[in-house]
Amino acid sequence: MENLLFLIALTVICGALLYLGCRYLPAERWQVLAAVPVKTEGTGSWHGFNLTWYGLLTANAYVMALLMLIILLRSVAIELAPLLILAILLLGLCVPASRWVAKVVEGKAHTFTVGGAVFVGIVAAPWLIFLINLSGETPRLPMLATLAALGIAYAMGEGLGRLACISFGCCYGKPLSDCSAPLRKVFQRFHFVFHGENKKISYASGLQGQPVVPIQAITAILYVAVAVIGSALFLLGHYSWAFMLTAVVTQGWRVFSEVLRADYRGNQRFSAYQWMGGVGMAYVVAVAWLVPGGATLTAHIGAGLASLWSPLVVLSLQAVWVVIFWYTGKSTVTGATMSFFVHDERI
Repeated sequence: MENLLFLIALTVICGALLYLGCRYLPAERWQVLAAVPVKTEGTGSWHGFNLTWYGLLTANAYVMALLMLIILLRSVAIELAPLLILAILLLGLCVPASRWVAKVVEGKAHTFTVGGAVFVGIVAAPWLIFLINLSGETPRLPMLATLAALGIAYAMGEGLGRLACISFGCCYGKPLSDCSAPLRKVFQRFHFVFHGENKKISYASGLQGQPVVPIQAITAILYVAVAVIGSALFLLGHYSWAFMLTAVVTQGWRVFSEVLRADYRGNQRFSAYQWMGGVGMAYVVAVAWLVPGGATLTAHIGAGLASLWSPLVVLSLQAVWVVIFWYTGKSTVTGATMSFFVHDERI
């Protein structure tokens, strides 16, 4: 019963976040969270940098992914220490890769790519688990159970992370005017209209104020749904199916969804990110096929939730949030000019 209640609560909370995000985040006011003054011009104006909602929502998504990983693996009595070591190693590899891969593929030094980071993580995860397991006499991280939890955590994290894309106006869909008649009919009622000259969809493609395919919303809903279903499979002990479902669906959608996107993805007709998604799917199926299934572990979701009260977990999550917010939230493509004054009537 507690497992069912957990899944229902997870669905309700994530559903509410996605509904509110899709409804409000395309508006102009939801791009810049705060502007920090740095240097004065001596005339009452200041130059500064922007902290964005993109960074805050991205940091929230990373923390949610870690929460899912910890809750699921602790629910089957996996030790906390190797679990956190795996998470730190993956974050240390994938977060910088989100910028490196974008620089290689798109030739842009001031952008991020989740797709590139995920490909790096998919390839590296089994080997990192293998190396961690070498440090003990018995496997500290059961391979398939850990990979299943990672797949679920990724699907949840990227699903909620698409709210950041809506806020910034990136990873956007094609304008409805460029779509076929059947697609226009499908999205005639459900589409996005972005506002704000500083959103990427405006300065990169000039699509401000135009109805576009809500590709971020579709991706978010699909990935969160897959994460919830994968969680149910995990709690039932079907680790191989949970791993393949989350990884194959998310990477398969990455390959297909680019036909509905209008943002720049490189010069190739079949983009590098689509190749990564296709290779990632084949790699996942091969790993799931080759890795022995192992014993089915009894899941107690209450034990997983109780582990969140550990000071080590709380401090680790806070540290991750701060690092991710600063890394992705300090805008390098927008700036700010500010002026300050005194309300004379309030002196």
